[in-house]
Order: sequence, then structure tokens, then C-alpha cells
Amino acid sequence: MQTFYKICLILLIVGGINWGLVGLFQFDFVGWLLGGSASIWSRIVFTLVGIAALCGIPGLFSDDSSEN
Repeated sequence: MQTFYKICLILLIVGGINWGLVGLFQFDFVGWLLGGSASIWSRIVFTLVGIAALCGIPGLFSDDSSEN
């Protein structure tokens, strides 16, 4: 399960950086990299980022003190 959460974290970082670029420079890096924001590949990445965000929600409410 640890690997799953690391993959989710990587996807969330990619999504956060992409949104930062969109907000600051109106540049969609994922869309540019994968052939436009309407391409099937960029839509897949955007979908995976959204799923990763949903999977990260339970982590907000867990009380796991062993991560120190």
C-alpha cells in the first residue's frame, strides 16, 4: 500500500505543478507534453491526478503517528 500512496503523491505533485503553471503563465505543461489538453493521453493523466486526489482524502483524517 505504501507504493500506491507514493504514486498518488507523485501524481498530486505533477497536478499541482501543472496548475501552478496554468495559474501563473497560462501554460498547460501536461497538455503541451502530451499533445494538447484535449488529447486522450493528457485526459488520462488528468483523470489519474483526480483519482489520486480522491485517494488522498482519507489521509487527511488518519491519525498515523508512526510517520515521524
